[in-house]
Amino acid sequence: LDILGHDDPTMIRMLEDLTGIDAREIPLDSPEVMSLFKDTSALGIKPEDIGGCKLGALGLPEFGTDFAMGMLIETQPQHFSDLVRIAGLSHGTDVWLNNAQYFIKEGYTTLRDCIATRDDIMVYLMYKGVPPKTAFTIMESVRKGKGLTEEFEKIMRENKVEDWYIESCKRIKYMFPKGHAVAYCMMAVRVAYYKVYYPLAYYATYFTVRGADDFDAELICKGESAVHAKLQELYALGNSATVKDKGLITVLELSFEMYKRGFEMLKVDLYESDATKFQIVGNALSPPLSSLQGVGVNAAKAIFEARKDGEFISKEDLRIRSKVSKTVIETLSVHGCLKGMSETNQLSLF
Repeated sequence: LDILGHDDPTMIRMLEDLTGIDAREIPLDSPEVMSLFKDTSALGIKPEDIGGCKLGALGLPEFGTDFAMGMLIETQPQHFSDLVRIAGLSHGTDVWLNNAQYFIKEGYTTLRDCIATRDDIMVYLMYKGVPPKTAFTIMESVRKGKGLTEEFEKIMRENKVEDWYIESCKRIKYMFPKGHAVAYCMMAVRVAYYKVYYPLAYYATYFTVRGADDFDAELICKGESAVHAKLQELYALGNSATVKDKGLITVLELSFEMYKRGFEMLKVDLYESDATKFQIVGNALSPPLSSLQGVGVNAAKAIFEARKDGEFISKEDLRIRSKVSKTVIETLSVHGCLKGMSETNQLSLF
């Protein structure tokens, strides 16, 4: 069971609720979905449309980082089993860099035959004739980063294990179990299916579950050009970019991708927006109250509950009924949520 504390099960549940599609019935071999790990064609856009990003894997669990996408570009996965191997390689320590990457590039092996997960070692050694218990013991030593003893190396050579394979084992510091890699890839492919066939549900879910802390509605709702300009500004920071900057970059890149696919982002609405969830409205997304930087989750929920008792007659009424701070009122005002609303409850006679 994949019961780690990840966001993926939460994303899957929201995607199921929005689309009515049972994630467990999603095929794991859809050519269109698999193409996201090789190019952007299934999204209906070209790399030059989205700043040169060559893949459609942005925002997919385990495969959306620069490091993982670099591996995808190098290895060009064709099948689900290839993704499992890439997940193993990317989660290990000294398994890909200065190891499998080098041996594949130099022609010693291929993606399908390199050491990607800890299970590979035991299975391969048994295939070569090493007794199962010995194969297991060697695997355990390698996957924990303890390398090979002289005795282990002697046994491997006696069973005609290649020199590059022995050297690869010596370089490994930690190895991922195949079961975890399979579980991660199943999640990734299921989320990718929604991204291809139910794009608005995918973006609504991503921004609600994964991008909630970094989403800046005041900026993103201004449109495609504003998002693009901010991205260039953040890219220019290079290594001086903070963790917060990097989080915003990911959200902006997905927002830009969404715009390029022909969808819109509405402005936050005092009465129509949800407290914390993005909603699908026609061909657009309606961001929640909490997506405005300066409106916290508790404040958003308080406004959401207070509006059930009827419209707010003034900013003062909103503040009193929802018990939110003046900062929250100011943030809503700047975004245009309180347009035409008077400051106080006092009626003007003239």
